[in-house]
Amino acid sequence: MAAGRRDLHLKVAILRQILFYVNGIYYIFYFLATLAMIVYKSQVFSYPDDFLAPDLAVLFLMAILEVPRLYLGCKGNLTEEEAPLGLSLGVTVGSVVLCVYLLAWQTYVLWADVVLNAVLLCAYGLESGLKVTAIAAFVS
Repeated sequence: MAAGRRDLHLKVAILRQILFYVNGIYYIFYFLATLAMIVYKSQVFSYPDDFLAPDLAVLFLMAILEVPRLYLGCKGNLTEEEAPLGLSLGVTVGSVVLCVYLLAWQTYVLWADVVLNAVLLCAYGLESGLKVTAIAAFVS
């Protein structure tokens, strides 16, 4: 029984690690695509100058948060420690709030913005669920 539980725990840990890797690659694509769309929107639409800076600041703040989020998540997953995973989960909450800003409250929201942010939010949700189960397994 213990061997079966350990195998399941190992498979879930591998799944989490793959998800961290895929999320890191997707975020690079997300950042570049969103940055390109903000530049596009500022050229094509009458983008108010007062709103361009906050939209760019949110995007760059998300990029800054993404590095420790993925680092702490990978570290906590590989060392099987709940503290780094918990910190990563906390940073994920901040990233989700910023992602919702870009999804709902950005000056102009294109269809591509909706798709990119929906995929990112789904990835955050799946990753967070796996982090919570890992923290629960590590604590017990």
